[in-house]
Amino acid sequence: MAEQIFMRSAAEREVFFIGLYKKAFPAVARYVSRMGGSLEQAQDIFQDALVVYYEKVQAPGATVPQNEKAYLLGITKNLWSQAYKAACKNQPLDDMQADFEAVADEQPATNKLMHYLETAGQKCMDMLRAYYYDHLPAGDIATLFGYSGLRSATVAKYKCLEKVRDKVKENSLSYADFIE
Repeated sequence: MAEQIFMRSAAEREVFFIGLYKKAFPAVARYVSRMGGSLEQAQDIFQDALVVYYEKVQAPGATVPQNEKAYLLGITKNLWSQAYKAACKNQPLDDMQADFEAVADEQPATNKLMHYLETAGQKCMDMLRAYYYDHLPAGDIATLFGYSGLRSATVAKYKCLEKVRDKVKENSLSYADFIE
């Protein structure tokens, strides 16, 4: 199908490329957005992908892809990967140091965190402290808290964590809410 389009007039090729744009660009924009890119970057990458597509199809003896949308998305992923690698190579070390310092300066908001942990109850708090703070083996925790076995202790720990998660979800909180 594409071979015939490229042999026709410029107006017909334009219509063909507009159709490709409508068909494939939304998927490309979603991909670039998920990878941290902007709409403008998606448009630039897609334009480059169209040029690559056109050159490949116009090459002597070239085969026309069956699924043009998938083919263009594949080209886009390659181009985005190359652009990302190039951008990472060119990032000054000072910028990277600033990024690391910003993350290092983040401190958990202990009062908020403790509030949500306390909603699980004192026994849960003690058990989670034993698991995560004291690093006690699960067998010792089972004995310490009076569980019949290792499995019972791990299930109880899971239920404690679920209580806290449910409370956080109930209040629609995110990681940023626990950083000062």
